[in-house]
Order: sequence, then structure tokens, then C-alpha cells
Amino acid sequence: MTEVLLMNLADIQPSQLFISSEKLSEVMKTFDPKKPESLEPIPVKKLKDQIVFVDGHTRALAAFIHGLSSVPVYWEHEELDWEAYEICVEWCKKERIRTIVDLKDRVIPHEKYKVLGYDRCEKMQQDLNKRRQLRIEKERR
Repeated sequence: MTEVLLMNLADIQPSQLFISSEKLSEVMKTFDPKKPESLEPIPVKKLKDQIVFVDGHTRALAAFIHGLSSVPVYWEHEELDWEAYEICVEWCKKERIRTIVDLKDRVIPHEKYKVLGYDRCEKMQQDLNKRRQLRIEKERR
């Protein structure tokens, strides 16, 4: 069983640049701030020296909008592409996104979110895979 703990929103670094307005609207409909346990726990991971959101940015922003300062989280143990997450965190830092509060003015229509979020990440993943392949080929020589 996964251990769930409460963590201060200000202590968690986002790993995405935007929030979909449609997704936020759906979360806002189902989240009851009087029952914080109604918020599904959010996965986090320690990358280098900081704790980052692996997912759940929309839920975290909904919690902030409803006046909560902490959210239920759990440590992500699944082997994901952490190198890609590090790139996403760097993008966020360049855009001065340090906490979920910094995303409150970056809520955009879902179609725009798909282009600025999904498409950008997909291109980054393709570039990352090419660099990895080049490293492998270089090591074989």
C-alpha cells in the first residue's frame, strides 16, 4: 500500500508550463475543499535536490484556488523517463514557474494546451531519444 502524506504546495516544483482550462473546470466540479481527502493523491519525485510534481498539476492548482496550502501526495516509485522530467523542470525554471501558484495565470484553452504542452513534450522526447541513440552509437565505436 502506498503511503500518502500531506505536503506544502510551496515545496513542490511543477514540471509543466500550462494548465488546461477544461481539465481545471472538471477538477473544480468534483473537488470539495471541505473534504481534502476527496482530492486524489498527487505523485511526486525527488529529482536532484528538489521535489517535483510527476502528475496532478491541475489537482494541485484546484487545491490552491480553493485556499489549501497542502495536498496529499505519494512518492512515485515507477521508473519513468526522469531525464525528460529534468528537462521539463528546467523549462519551468526558465519561465519562473517555481510553485503551483505560478501556474494560476497560465490556464489556457485545451486546444492551445495540447499544442503548447503535449506537442512540445513530444518533440522534446523525440529529440531526447535521438541524442540517446547517438550516445549509444558513439559508445559502440
